[in-house]
Amino acid sequence: MSLSTPAPTDSATPIPVTVAMGDGIGPEIMTQTLRILAAAGVPLAPEFIEVGERQYHAGHTSGIAPEAWDSLQRTGVLLKAPITTPLGGGYKSLNVTLRKTLGLYANVRPNRSLFPAVATRFPDLDVVIIRENEEDLYAGIEHQQTPDVVQCLKLVSRTGCEKIVRYAFEYARQHGRRKVTCMTKDNIMKLTDGLFHRVFMEIGEQYPDIEQDHQIIDIGAARLADTPERYDVVVTLNLYGDIISDIVAQVAGSVGLAGSANIGAGGALFEAIHGSAPDIAGQDMANPSGLLQAALLMLRHVGQHQHALRIENAWLRTLEDGLHTADIYREGTSRERVGTTAFADAVIERLGQEPGQLGSRRARQADPAVTARPSQALVPRPSAQQDLVGCDLFLCAEGAQPTELGEQLEALAGPELRLKIITNRGVKVYPQGHAETFCTDHWRCRFVARTATAGANPTYPTVAYPEVLALLSRVNEAGLMVVKTENLYLFDGQRGFSLGQGE
Repeated sequence: MSLSTPAPTDSATPIPVTVAMGDGIGPEIMTQTLRILAAAGVPLAPEFIEVGERQYHAGHTSGIAPEAWDSLQRTGVLLKAPITTPLGGGYKSLNVTLRKTLGLYANVRPNRSLFPAVATRFPDLDVVIIRENEEDLYAGIEHQQTPDVVQCLKLVSRTGCEKIVRYAFEYARQHGRRKVTCMTKDNIMKLTDGLFHRVFMEIGEQYPDIEQDHQIIDIGAARLADTPERYDVVVTLNLYGDIISDIVAQVAGSVGLAGSANIGAGGALFEAIHGSAPDIAGQDMANPSGLLQAALLMLRHVGQHQHALRIENAWLRTLEDGLHTADIYREGTSRERVGTTAFADAVIERLGQEPGQLGSRRARQADPAVTARPSQALVPRPSAQQDLVGCDLFLCAEGAQPTELGEQLEALAGPELRLKIITNRGVKVYPQGHAETFCTDHWRCRFVARTATAGANPTYPTVAYPEVLALLSRVNEAGLMVVKTENLYLFDGQRGFSLGQGE
């Protein structure tokens, strides 16, 4: 699918955008957001599509009908209210489907303190979370392998890492940001998260004007919740980014205040970061601010900077005047609790006004668009020499004893292979396991060439693939259930697999 490119500058010509009203509180907050845009004179030509709960129940497992893609292809821009995914199996995430199908690899979530207008313990918070949007655990590839064990595949590509890391540095440079922090868990996931960290360091060398550091995600998340003012731009993988962006939005004041942009090479999706909140739907109490902030990101994306600035100033003035929806209403800070419609009315009434205390930090003439345009294309990588050096067999064997299973597999290894290690949930249980280790019915059994060596500098002679197939046949004939196999490879002589405990 080829997406059109939006207009680059302010224009009076109506700009086509696709609009999805959503589920739950979605129609309420979208209606009020569109009212504000219309009152401000924004030249939009909305095309409405239906996505979400009704489409799921109509038999579209991703929550979107085929004809809706036609509008997205024409406009290249989607403003989407929150949707509801029905409970139960068989339904795919619409957000993930849209992001991956349209190539929207960068999720951008700006968060800024609105203190003293909105209560927060962090008056100096100003953090942008930039999250990889297409891979990681959100690939959604899961399997039940045994009665006791399920798995979810974490897929990370060098290409995906390069795109999002370069985007983060370009965003920082174009928006005058001083620092980019990378967050991973590569002390544990040395290959997947380790790749992301390595790419961050490689690309970071090309941006010497920007301060950069790396933190392990757990302490990074804790510090974002405790001292967010120490951060500027944070770039991270998909799942981590989803979690920490909500943390930062909440400590800034409320997740109801935050919008996000999903950016790709030829299209973009803009949405609030919160869900559809069906428990308060139809009660005129939802905060439309998150979706309005998403709409402002959209306006800057399509070149409508002055309209975005005018609406943002009116929104900030409304917050300064203490007209707050229930989620941000606080005694002593707020003046009046208002509903969804009344809040939108207040913003419209203040169009043309500027904020007071918040103005000096927020009123910027012609903000850069949220789209960061990388200065360099991806560098093609030469093909690596890929050598097969063994395999991991994953067995389902309920009630098995590690020593008995190990001895049986050693006898089945054949003349060219040997059993090196058995692990259960990543813990070594053979040879020389510990009786105290709790075992499930899921066993990883690693086979390598008989001439492979161990120690500080292990060697891995190559293995012919027919030897792996012959091993699988012998294991199957012995009555053992193989539920998965993973081949072990060296890439240009470098190990492409993790070592188990004690290897």
